[in-house]
Amino acid sequence: MTAAINPQDAWKQMAGVAAAELIKDGMVVGLGTGSTASFFVQALGLRIQQGLQIVGAVSSSQVTQTLAASLGIPLTDLDTHPELDMYVDGADEIDPKLCLIKGAGGALLREKIVASAAKRFVVVADPTKRVEQLGHHYPLPVEVVPLAITPVSRKIAQLGARVKLRQTGATPFITDNHNFILDCTFPQGISNPAELDAQLHRIVGLVETGLFINMASQAILGGPDGVQVFQP
Repeated sequence: MTAAINPQDAWKQMAGVAAAELIKDGMVVGLGTGSTASFFVQALGLRIQQGLQIVGAVSSSQVTQTLAASLGIPLTDLDTHPELDMYVDGADEIDPKLCLIKGAGGALLREKIVASAAKRFVVVADPTKRVEQLGHHYPLPVEVVPLAITPVSRKIAQLGARVKLRQTGATPFITDNHNFILDCTFPQGISNPAELDAQLHRIVGLVETGLFINMASQAILGGPDGVQVFQP
């Protein structure tokens, strides 16, 4: 007997399936990372089994690449295809301007690289990810070179954040790029994402932030009322 899917996963699946319907023959597609993105990847794999012919797909993490390969999705890379037609990924928070916090899954650097190579970035989510202001429900992840973890932590704390090294058990979480992640909580939220992003990028040793600003062109949300589409 198959276990019933919980409502939030059902909403994520609705969004992923709707996004997969946007993929056309001949496209090069970017594949996101995380629970909602995995529903998109599964739906894309089903469409390919049904006859959709894409040129290839670029994965934003090793986990997604393994899933895509298992579903028969043809894989490529940014060396072969430096420009993608569409990138589809989830988000931890989405504000009214479609600015995002991403990185709960630890793939924020590769996600941002693949997203920046796409002509169109579609974010898929459930309604719980919509917020009026970023930073109230999820910490902001930043990827940091291990050598610089202590000085970077101190400099981010000076910007008003509570900073915590992400760990797996008793050891630091290691990204696919062999870096560490700092989860940064701003008690008052993030009032100006672009300004904060610029401040963080001035810190030497910080590789990338989980703030995705002016990158998403569309949000597809699955929810109790069906699929809804939002533009910035």
